[in-house]
Amino acid sequence: MPAELPPDALSPLEAAAEIARLTGAIREHDRRYFRDDAPTVSDAEYDRLRRRLLALEARFPDLRRPDSPSLKVGSGPSEKFEKVMHRVPMLSLDNAFSDEDVTDFVARVHRFLATHGEAVAFTAEPKIDGLSLSLRYEAGRLVSAATRGDGAEGENVTANVETVADIPRVLPDGAPAVLEVRGEVYMGHVDFAALNARQEAAGDKPFANPRNAAAGSLRQLDPRITASRPLGFFAYAWGEVSDEWMPTTQWDRVRAFRDLGFPVNELMVRCANAEELLAHYRRIEAMRATLGYDIDGVVYKVDRLDLQARLGFVSRSPRWAIAHKFPAERATTILEGIDIQVGRTGAHTPVARLIPVTVGGVVVSNATLHNADEIARLEARIGDTVVVQRAGDVIPQIVEVVKDAAHEARAAYDFPHLCLCDLKTPLIREETATGEEGKIRRCTGEFACPYQRQEHLRHFVSRRAFDIEGLGDKQIEFFFTDPDFPIREPADIFTLATRNAESALKKLENKEGFGAVSVAKLFAAIDERRTIGLERFLFALGIRNVGETTARQLARAYGSWSAFHDAALKIVDGDLQAREEMDAIDQIGETVIDAVAAYFREPHNRAVVERLIGHVTPLDAEKPKTDTAVAGKTVVFTGSLEKMTRDEAKAMAERLGAKVSGSVSAKTHIVVAGPGAGSKLAKARDLGVEVLTEEEWLALVGG
Repeated sequence: MPAELPPDALSPLEAAAEIARLTGAIREHDRRYFRDDAPTVSDAEYDRLRRRLLALEARFPDLRRPDSPSLKVGSGPSEKFEKVMHRVPMLSLDNAFSDEDVTDFVARVHRFLATHGEAVAFTAEPKIDGLSLSLRYEAGRLVSAATRGDGAEGENVTANVETVADIPRVLPDGAPAVLEVRGEVYMGHVDFAALNARQEAAGDKPFANPRNAAAGSLRQLDPRITASRPLGFFAYAWGEVSDEWMPTTQWDRVRAFRDLGFPVNELMVRCANAEELLAHYRRIEAMRATLGYDIDGVVYKVDRLDLQARLGFVSRSPRWAIAHKFPAERATTILEGIDIQVGRTGAHTPVARLIPVTVGGVVVSNATLHNADEIARLEARIGDTVVVQRAGDVIPQIVEVVKDAAHEARAAYDFPHLCLCDLKTPLIREETATGEEGKIRRCTGEFACPYQRQEHLRHFVSRRAFDIEGLGDKQIEFFFTDPDFPIREPADIFTLATRNAESALKKLENKEGFGAVSVAKLFAAIDERRTIGLERFLFALGIRNVGETTARQLARAYGSWSAFHDAALKIVDGDLQAREEMDAIDQIGETVIDAVAAYFREPHNRAVVERLIGHVTPLDAEKPKTDTAVAGKTVVFTGSLEKMTRDEAKAMAERLGAKVSGSVSAKTHIVVAGPGAGSKLAKARDLGVEVLTEEEWLALVGG
């Protein structure tokens, strides 16, 4: 798997593609973990995916998708169970992976509360690796039990929960009239081993780990199966509670749970500062193997409930709590070889081929080496003894090379300088924004490179590019490999109907998954895109560092395809005046100019574009107005818009000469805030930025 570039090194096009990939992957992992109880990735890998997505969304806020996992918790409830709405959402926690993350968390709490040195107490308790559960009691009796689900809606597992011995059905006198107790269902190590022994004896598939066993046991359609499996429960939180319940700290409420008959974790302690939190973390880490149940970290919470209320929530997590995850283990093995993988952007990434070794319970045979500079820094040589680590990274990494005498005798690794594809196009190291040579070596072949073609085609037909209905990822994959009607470059899309008509023996409508109606619709959708706006056309070409906004700026500056194309070819030929003219365009700099030049300098790319132009006509760009009430102003849209989509609102503002931004700053002139506006609205008010409703915005721009 290729190493990942930091978000700042990605173009909007690359970021959008990765955000889409991460969104799909995380949602699928959520379904497998929360609903199917059959995860296919480790917790560390899942955490890494979420952190990567959050980092990309923070760097490119306009690219955050409506279905982003950062806006949700867990996965929707299974259709097998009745659904239960949580009166108080069941949110998840942010993660900490280092001591510095913990000290930063404590510092953030103090800054937010403006404590000025006053003491703030915290609780610290083991993070149980099980299934989250919410128990609702009314008048002291258990009336419902629900899984977390997606945080807003879970599964009704009341009948199964009534078989769990650790969970009381009736509470003693003094319990609140309404009490929702939340905690974790788990299975102990001894019980897990016994269950798997019974599974194997019966010829059934054993469970992968205790968490899967606990979740699968609780989510049985037959409560008798749940009753036959020993499940435990720890209470540590609450949902809806009657006003008369008096405990005012996290510590006292958990103690009150114990008095009401709920099991609570006796390793929970109170701490006064980050040093004490970390000391307790070390104690729990040291006794982890002897606990008898799985934990994957320690949870820290602000103790006082009034301070929790002041701190509130951000997105899907509370500001007043964090989960400090345990680090992964390390192991030593032999570097047998270095393989080069070519990614969708032409990035050539070295991957270490290792003698298989078990690291953190997983057999590892490959590890990332990131790039040529990292190989040089490590002085990694084939045959070396290396230290491998599995942490939050999606794949393991080599963190150290043993520099023994045998290492010194081995030859240094020579990174390739030509693409591994048949074209053997040169690899380049692009300059960074600071003018330094980049670390990633890329193939310049773009559409012509076999490793990049399919991903470029997906981008070409995507919603913000040509947006061809009926040509999604599955269809592109089909046509890319189909021997009868191949689509290997964009021009092939527009010859598809002709090739189908001219084929005497084979017809597209006779292939599996197609039919006369669907084929006719596909051809009609393709014909609708034979004329297209210039900005969409430029974006669809997939030029590195030319995202949607940059394509729009180029289209408006040059006005026509011929003008842009001529300018690009002049820049390739070294025309300084053409380069200066492009550099003078707002928001266009050396990085974009170099990317345009690299794209059109490659003969294969020029040939692809020339063949495409034989079938489509880019329309001249619409010039933005300069005589409107918002011309020249920076506008931010936030919250839900009711009279138009966010894309329509942005397009309107840009037509009227405004610049649309995804973040609020002192340079912002107007914030248009709809229902659900959050941090952007708050920041606008703090900065004194003009805030308009959607109706006020429409009135300002004349409807």
